[in-house]
Amino acid sequence: MPVQLLKIIEGQSETPLPSHLQKEDLKHLQEGCDYTNKYIQGIVTLSYPLTKLRDGTDYFKIVVQDSDNLCSQINSINVFIYGKMAEDCAKVIRHGETFIAAGFKVIKLPTEREDARHDCHLEVSEEAGSTIYIYTKPGTTAASETASVSVAPKYVYTPLNHLKDGTVVNLYGVVKFFKPPYISKGTDYCSIVTLVDQSNVKLTCSLFSGNLDFLPKIYKVGDIVRFHRIKIREYNGQMQGITSGGFASLTFDGTVGAPVVPRTSSRVYTFMDEEQKTIEELRVWAASNISISGPATKLSGVQPMLFFDLTCQLVGKAKVDGSSFLLKVWDGTECPYPTWKVPVEAKDLEGEKVLLHQLGNLAVDILVYDNHVQLAESLKIGSFLRIYSIHAKEASADNEDVSHMEFHLHGGTCYGRGIGVLPESNPDVKELKEFLESVTLTDSQNMESCSMDIDSTFGNVTDLELHLQRCQQLSVTVLTDHQDLSNTELKTITNSSAPQQYRIRAKLRTYKPQKLHQSVKLHCSKCNSLQEVPDRDDFDFILHGSAGTAPNPELHNTSWYESVTWTTQEQKQREIAIHFVKHDEMLQHPEDTLIMVEGGTLKEIWKLTKRFKCVIPVRSTEDDLELLDLSAPFLLKGNVKYYGCKQCSTPKPVKNLSSIAAEQRPSWEPTEIAQVLGIELLQYVFIMKFTLVDETGSLNAYLFDYEKFFQIPASEILTSNFLQQKMQMTMNALCPPGRKLGDLPWLECFIKSYNVRDAMKNQVCYQIFDTTVAEDVV
Repeated sequence: MPVQLLKIIEGQSETPLPSHLQKEDLKHLQEGCDYTNKYIQGIVTLSYPLTKLRDGTDYFKIVVQDSDNLCSQINSINVFIYGKMAEDCAKVIRHGETFIAAGFKVIKLPTEREDARHDCHLEVSEEAGSTIYIYTKPGTTAASETASVSVAPKYVYTPLNHLKDGTVVNLYGVVKFFKPPYISKGTDYCSIVTLVDQSNVKLTCSLFSGNLDFLPKIYKVGDIVRFHRIKIREYNGQMQGITSGGFASLTFDGTVGAPVVPRTSSRVYTFMDEEQKTIEELRVWAASNISISGPATKLSGVQPMLFFDLTCQLVGKAKVDGSSFLLKVWDGTECPYPTWKVPVEAKDLEGEKVLLHQLGNLAVDILVYDNHVQLAESLKIGSFLRIYSIHAKEASADNEDVSHMEFHLHGGTCYGRGIGVLPESNPDVKELKEFLESVTLTDSQNMESCSMDIDSTFGNVTDLELHLQRCQQLSVTVLTDHQDLSNTELKTITNSSAPQQYRIRAKLRTYKPQKLHQSVKLHCSKCNSLQEVPDRDDFDFILHGSAGTAPNPELHNTSWYESVTWTTQEQKQREIAIHFVKHDEMLQHPEDTLIMVEGGTLKEIWKLTKRFKCVIPVRSTEDDLELLDLSAPFLLKGNVKYYGCKQCSTPKPVKNLSSIAAEQRPSWEPTEIAQVLGIELLQYVFIMKFTLVDETGSLNAYLFDYEKFFQIPASEILTSNFLQQKMQMTMNALCPPGRKLGDLPWLECFIKSYNVRDAMKNQVCYQIFDTTVAEDVV
């Protein structure tokens, strides 16, 4: 019998293993060796659902840990079970049981593992002559009983100042910083947690799991966690933690006097009486040694330019586009500023319409981006959330005099950005529910403004349908040149040699990227390179690094600029210097003045761009001011950040700007500033791939455009919500989502073919040119 259950009586197996089998240590396993008469033994720490391969073969994966060598660098291994054995094992194997496999095959993994698992895995099947033995207690098959087969061990917990590289340990710690779980670059969820304990040593842990529930349920700084079987490794002189096979966690409220109730998704765990004392001691220590933030900000206390955490209830949600998602939430208080209502159609909005109508201005719209979208889509209406690091931003549309408040959860995980779902047992949720129930909602609350919001938010569906029908009949693009060219079928074009120019009439079947903000790149016209636009966090990091260098007073107040310095009053004092460039030895009006800033933060620099014509971040050397690393913008003007090509630029001394200051009327144009500073200016450009079709065939054509095609400057799209919405509406008109090919509108455009050669082959590519979107499309 390939799968056998062996009973344990008084600590011994009722039926001994066959005498010819010899036990093999995990660390000695090698590919290519004969293991017909060998067996491995360990504890099942993880199992995956039973699945089928493409050929219909059943497939079951488990992780087995060597319980005799928990501190070994290699203490667990993946086991893959196939066929009838997989089906049988899936029915009987439970976490915590002792698993034995004999007659297995060892397969070497193609890449080195980062966790504590073996760099090989085992394959087990009847065809290979394998046998599996599972130790169980007499008369038990239920999960709750088999989990108790192994006697609960007495765990040893390692203080953070005693951690050693390469070990797998158990530990307790207080959360000093954390990032809520997010989707990593692969398919796993990831959470970053920084812990401290009474030794004042810090440990940053990177936790990964394919199941979100297996990660620690941390809600705030000051929570206490218990980690079992976390691997320690040294990196850049500091210890770090990473999940290993069998990793498990418990989380406790860190508030002194709170009930000691663990948060965990596991149904089976050990918790000894002496551990309660450990938690109480950590609570008392943390209360006087950890800076724990106060209550989360209420909507009634929100101010512009604030980044805040919000505990709230979800009352509505809707997909906005491929890279953003709308959450409608409330916390029972009202924002003191008019709030932005994100435009979505009624059919796309999930939520109870009557409740949304009653809430009126008590509900606010939060737009979440990029890596947060997938989690936002999965949230259930009515759930309670804690949203971390929301950006409150004051803005106004181009045609509005009155400003409004916008709420954004930006992409990325810096500063702990993320979304956490709170259980109803959470003390903050209980308090919030009690408060929400006390809020009186009436149909008359903001009735007039609410109905106006509904009309403007959901729009007129009939008008939209008529607009799309009109687009199907007319071309949605305009040709700006070459009117003498006649239309050419796509099949003829793909069968012709390059280079040539054509006029076509086709439909846009699809386009990439779907996340339109990803289409904006930086282009160097000298070396023809393309690069991604750095995000605000990169710039912020560089500014923080440069702020460590104090301004050099010997460089202040020269013949061509005047300097002002001051010291901030924050805990870590910073010295800031602003150098005002003069003209004819006189300071100019702010709107005509270029300034250079040392030691400023990103927030401070953005404020200065609203007051002065141009801002250049600099730092002091012994002899002169110099530009920062070219990973940062060398110039900010209005809402646009200007970057230089690292490869083609040869930065010159900042004092070269004095030549522009000496001009009769300094224009401070970016191109002129870049030239005198030795910077090869990068230009913002749209890069997209259009799949065009007609009755004869299809081809892929690239769009390489600065502002002509969309009639939107690529340099301004990333900082303007209005322009982003306009671009999305334009693409929805060119390629209406969810429509059949026959219902798509026609595009008239010029394309040119060109050859791309490498060492192996020649490829013909196509590019759209001299074409723009019709003015009445959007």
